[in-house]
Amino acid sequence: MTTNADLFARAQAAIPGGVNSPVRAFRSVGGTPRFLVSARGPYVTDAEGREYVDLVAGWGPAILGHAHPEVIAAVQDAAARGLSFGASTPVETELAELIEQRVAPVEKLRLVSTGTEATMSAIRLARGFTGRDLLVKFAGHYHGHSDGLLAEAGSGLATFALPGSAGVPAEIAALTLVVPYNDLDALRAVFAEHGDRIAAVITEAAAANMGVVPPLPGFNRALVELAHAHGALVISDEVLTGFRVSKAGWWGVEAETDAAYTPDLLTFGKVVGGGMPVAALGGRAEIMEHLAPLGPVYQAGTLSGNPVAVAAGVTTLRLADDAVYTRLHAAAETIADATSAALDAEGVPHAVQRAGTLFSFVLGEAVASGVHDYAGVQRQESWRYAPFFHAMLDAGVSLPPSVFEAWFVTAAHDDDAIARIVGALPAAARAAASARPPA
Repeated sequence: MTTNADLFARAQAAIPGGVNSPVRAFRSVGGTPRFLVSARGPYVTDAEGREYVDLVAGWGPAILGHAHPEVIAAVQDAAARGLSFGASTPVETELAELIEQRVAPVEKLRLVSTGTEATMSAIRLARGFTGRDLLVKFAGHYHGHSDGLLAEAGSGLATFALPGSAGVPAEIAALTLVVPYNDLDALRAVFAEHGDRIAAVITEAAAANMGVVPPLPGFNRALVELAHAHGALVISDEVLTGFRVSKAGWWGVEAETDAAYTPDLLTFGKVVGGGMPVAALGGRAEIMEHLAPLGPVYQAGTLSGNPVAVAAGVTTLRLADDAVYTRLHAAAETIADATSAALDAEGVPHAVQRAGTLFSFVLGEAVASGVHDYAGVQRQESWRYAPFFHAMLDAGVSLPPSVFEAWFVTAAHDDDAIARIVGALPAAARAAASARPPA
């Protein structure tokens, strides 16, 4: 039998770090990554034949559960007609219309292949539309790995950013201003100093890439009002939250409250592709029409709107009805509450961080009342997570291999799957309680 360790050794000889996306390497939790070979419903199976209840869900897109029969059938039917045409197809318009029907601020939409491509294109479009160069982002928010977004805060509140990765030119990073999340005073200070040069503010609609950190009530609305007062646009990144936390994403959640707001551009990924590489940017028609071939902002992609991938997205969105979201909310609440109770029983201080169906945990006395920004997330006792993670993995539950990630449920997480998760929690909580900080 080929083992996970054998496969990892082989991968490391051929692929940098043995992985094609860094979090898969288990560097945050240690140990050997699991190489998955199949998945169905709420379960995944590794190369050694071991089955796990999955709380990663492909990092979000498996909202219906893995290998949903209707999604698989749609992909197979599309593949039988041809894998890629390099031309327009009817189904890509169908997907655009479905998104526009769900999210009112999206009047027109352009399909791309990845979330990184969507946010990169949205920023270029915002700069082309406004004629300005500067971008504002929030510390701890992740919008893909394009150069201008891999930026870290400088030494002062309104200073230009520093490169957040080797290979990012300082001149590119300096076009981004990084401010603390959920801090309107910091945002006001940035606009007071640089307002007439800021093209856009980009924000995760509800942060979920540093663990889940929802916006404070009214924050997104105030952000939009402030940006618009200075002639800047707002790009709401719903790559993770879009069509997962509600039928209309996080915008839809807040549209039902007095915190309603209208971003200028939105980006989507994950669920919109149903597990296939599909992403999108959309928004006000007058802005979107600045994209080529109508306008001067160039964007293109040979595989954009790929018919096989789009078939998965269309089918997933059509099947993601009210009953699916009811099930997602119930499963998320049950698992989050059970995990919190297990940690309480072992005396592990913590807080549950939730944004709709997305949730995560911060560990330690310093964060037990919850966190609202990246600095808060970093104060947690992150070293408690690795033993917790491995205890769950040993019991047959696959969690995100980093404390700085959201947990994802699917509509296929039935009573049996949840019972397996709940049964694994006491031992995992004990492992977290007995953990000691690194020397």
